[in-house]
Amino acid sequence: MAAPAQSRRYTEIVTKTFYIETFGCQMNAHDSEKVIGTLEHEGYMRVEDEADAGLILYNTCSIRDKAEQKVFHRLNEYKKLQGEGKKFAVLGCVAQQEGEKIFDRAPYVSLVSGSASYRNLPEMLVRLEAGESRITGLDDRQTEETFDTEFTSRTNPHRGYITIVEGCDKFCAYCVVPYTRGKERSRASNSVLSEGRRMADAGFTEIQLLGQNVNSYRDPSGKMSFAELLAAVGEIAGIRRVRFTTSHPRDFTRDIVQAIDAVPTLCDHVHLPVQSGSTAILKAMSREYTRDWYLERIAWIKGAKREISMTSDIIVGFPGETEQDLEDTATLLEEVGYDAVFCFKYSPRPNTPAITMADSIPDEEKARRLQVLLERQREVQRKSYARHLGQVMEVMVEGHNHARNQVVGRSSQNKTVNFTTAQPILPAMGNYLPVRITQTFPNSLVGEAVTV
Repeated sequence: MAAPAQSRRYTEIVTKTFYIETFGCQMNAHDSEKVIGTLEHEGYMRVEDEADAGLILYNTCSIRDKAEQKVFHRLNEYKKLQGEGKKFAVLGCVAQQEGEKIFDRAPYVSLVSGSASYRNLPEMLVRLEAGESRITGLDDRQTEETFDTEFTSRTNPHRGYITIVEGCDKFCAYCVVPYTRGKERSRASNSVLSEGRRMADAGFTEIQLLGQNVNSYRDPSGKMSFAELLAAVGEIAGIRRVRFTTSHPRDFTRDIVQAIDAVPTLCDHVHLPVQSGSTAILKAMSREYTRDWYLERIAWIKGAKREISMTSDIIVGFPGETEQDLEDTATLLEEVGYDAVFCFKYSPRPNTPAITMADSIPDEEKARRLQVLLERQREVQRKSYARHLGQVMEVMVEGHNHARNQVVGRSSQNKTVNFTTAQPILPAMGNYLPVRITQTFPNSLVGEAVTV
């Protein structure tokens, strides 16, 4: 006897399951939130194990070669699940970069989509469910509709992302982003502020503005500069912290520092990737600034009324980099006094000018140079973090380390703080507490909650 129609529909909804794995940066993490929200709106249920999923999605990054290799390695690992009727999708930058070649390399993949096409996911899912096996969404990197977040499923109930810039027009010699994310385009300020207010109404207290070059923001409506938008988001009722990443030094203006000084909710942290401390290498990278020009921006930050934490990105082993260039970078670490640096070995990327440059450096030499910089930076951070000993700072609770009976949180300067509290019940996530720092390490702080 056939099952009633209502039962069949219930079974269909329950069995539409998906698993998603995200590679790469915060923008990819936020893109995954959009994908998750769309899938759930279309009747899919998220599961935490790929073995339980009917649809397995990989949201990919192609900034470095290893991130790309990891995606294909993961696909190869799980191709054995193909026989169980599962379907696979590759999303994001590797999808945009490799396009339909992914179908040749991994024939069991059924859907390939770049980030600008996520609003078309409902239509692509219908085609997938109808049995199509080679579905693509790759040709729409110029649209501003990529900012639509109608179905975003935010993974953190207290901190949320808002993308205000997509794409990049800088064309640095090593970078694949302009080829995978398309031209630079900004979201209208009224749209950004509307989403910020909705987030505040939903209980979010921290907002992070995102963009490949977030401070390259150009309001399509002409109403606000990036610094003015920062200040306006910081003035939304209920918002206690506003962060932004990633900045490009070429577009870092003094009014950004002035906004941080003027609006208390703007976090005292700036991530300003330098990539190299050598002017010669910066020129080869097509960064279009010099070491001295970058240090002028650092001087603005150091001259702020409040202490602003500084972090950066460094590429080691760019073609033609000499020992003197390496030393120039090492001395820059010490001169700036970064609180954290994310160092990476240069990785050749498809379509980029650097891939054809002479004087390539062997991987083992890149590894040695990377270690040199990491050791120099560790000493910088040891001294940098030590200055917080005895200070009281506000910490947002992010989790608990029950084994040590500690609370794990983050300061406005984006530093990890592990602390204890005299209260018998650990504070809930999302709470803000004053903490006195009692011990410092090169990458974290330890303290005790202060009784108010």
